[in-house]
Amino acid sequence: MAYLYEPSSLSFSSSSHLSNGSITHNIPSFSVPETGVSLEVISLTKLSSSLAQLVVDNCPVFSDADIVVENVSVGVHRCILAVRSKFFNELFKKGNGSCEKEGKPSYNMSEMLSYGKIGLEAFQVFLSYLYTGKLKPSPVEISTCVDDVCAHDACRPAINFAVELMYASSIFQIPELVSLFQRRLLNFVERALVEDIIPILVVAFHCQCSQLVSQCVDRVARSDLDSISIEKELPYEVAESIRLLRRKSPPDDEDNEAVFDPVREKRIRRIHKALDSDDVELVKLLLTESEITLDDATALHYAAAYCDPKVVSEVLGLRLADVNLRNSRGYTVLHMAAMRKEPSVIMSFLAKGASASELTLDGRSAVNICQRLTRPKDYHAKTEQGKETNKDRICIDVLEREMRRNPMAGDVSVTSHTLADDMHMRLLYLENRVAFARLLFPSEAKLAMDIAHAETTSEFAGLSSKGSNGNLRQVNLNETPIMQKKRLIARMEALMKTVEMGRRYFPHCSEVLDKFMEDDLPDLFYLERGTPEEQNIKSSRFRELKEDVQKAFNKDKAEFNRNGLSSSSSSSSSLKDGGPYKLRKF
Repeated sequence: MAYLYEPSSLSFSSSSHLSNGSITHNIPSFSVPETGVSLEVISLTKLSSSLAQLVVDNCPVFSDADIVVENVSVGVHRCILAVRSKFFNELFKKGNGSCEKEGKPSYNMSEMLSYGKIGLEAFQVFLSYLYTGKLKPSPVEISTCVDDVCAHDACRPAINFAVELMYASSIFQIPELVSLFQRRLLNFVERALVEDIIPILVVAFHCQCSQLVSQCVDRVARSDLDSISIEKELPYEVAESIRLLRRKSPPDDEDNEAVFDPVREKRIRRIHKALDSDDVELVKLLLTESEITLDDATALHYAAAYCDPKVVSEVLGLRLADVNLRNSRGYTVLHMAAMRKEPSVIMSFLAKGASASELTLDGRSAVNICQRLTRPKDYHAKTEQGKETNKDRICIDVLEREMRRNPMAGDVSVTSHTLADDMHMRLLYLENRVAFARLLFPSEAKLAMDIAHAETTSEFAGLSSKGSNGNLRQVNLNETPIMQKKRLIARMEALMKTVEMGRRYFPHCSEVLDKFMEDDLPDLFYLERGTPEEQNIKSSRFRELKEDVQKAFNKDKAEFNRNGLSSSSSSSSSLKDGGPYKLRKF
């Protein structure tokens, strides 16, 4: 009787509120008139509502097992899952869960899946259906994006949530849900961007949904999606079927076929393979052996999509590629980096002159691309003290600031009226500023230092406290004065670049540091000098300064939240006496 009841409770909503791929259900009211209403329907409705109370949170009463999803333990009742799903019936019969507290077996979701991914929210919706026979609406914070102008009817979060529910329905063997979500995913195929068809095609392949596979393959074959993306992101059988379909039905533009050169294509693929191997030296060698350039091979686009951030930086360092070049689909390298949502890659391109205002052929900027890939849950996630800010949030913040900022004019080098022009003094200032940044804003400081390659230069130890002859505290007898000067200049340039990146992409963090460094830092160099009384006064002042910095940070963050603007800062960690990043002394 339960299976006869369930399909009637599932329906697609035509309302704009649920157009994001969520499924709604009809819940008969308990106060319905008796005429024309079956007692059985009322009883089943009450039973469903009663069972729903068993899954109101992740720790339901009388649960006898846990399923760990994304490091969260979800309590379940094995008798219900075993009756509803053949998969769980077989799983619980084996009894191979590891025992946790109170003797309850625990099962890890990642170990149960032979393919695909099921997130916490998707599993909670699926679990609710197993208990009640009704499918809850999709959570807005998971199945929508943070782009305010998006209709959320085919954005990536909406597709990903439906894909996760399809994996759950197929792997856990609930056939009526497989049929339902196949229809839902079919509705996405013609509305979604072609790159967003990839996850639909992958889940259709794994779940053996032939109709969905056929329609997705046809859509991709008719599109301008490049063959490299198809080969990299799709199973071999699917990629081959798309290739054969394109061969049978070539595009109308005959010019593309005329200019195709197999030798040229082979050389381009060699460059891509060298990038896959993280071998930039081999890339340089391949460039010298043929007339193919990095731009011809769209090597930066490829690196932005598939390579390690360090490889991206090395390719940029060759200075042989146009950072604003468009590929055959009209995407710049910054568009590709936005799709990947890797802050260090985005900042590397911006630092080399990539334009954040460039639009795709359908009118999207890099920040629009990031926004339509980001869920509200991830964007608005609270950052704990000392923990890294969510990468999705940083990507959007960096790109938004780049869009708003005015072109920088004049010399961008760091200056301070409190410091002399002496190189050693400047180095001490920069070392201390970066050290404070690493303590107060760890995520942002790390990104800025990575882009500036500050970690590749040797740290300036400061001047000796004895004497005034300017000798370094640690002396390398094999280092000539010229070598020493080059080393210090390289370090200073890297630190200046770090500060410049901080001012450019994280201005509010920089404002806090500016106030601290300009007004109060000189006194901190002399904390250990003077009488005990004077030292106590200075130590007290130092503690006050730490409190002022924390208050300024909290006030800055609160102001951003009130204005609806995005804050770039991770939560600051308190300065600790004797911490890993110590002040250098004059």
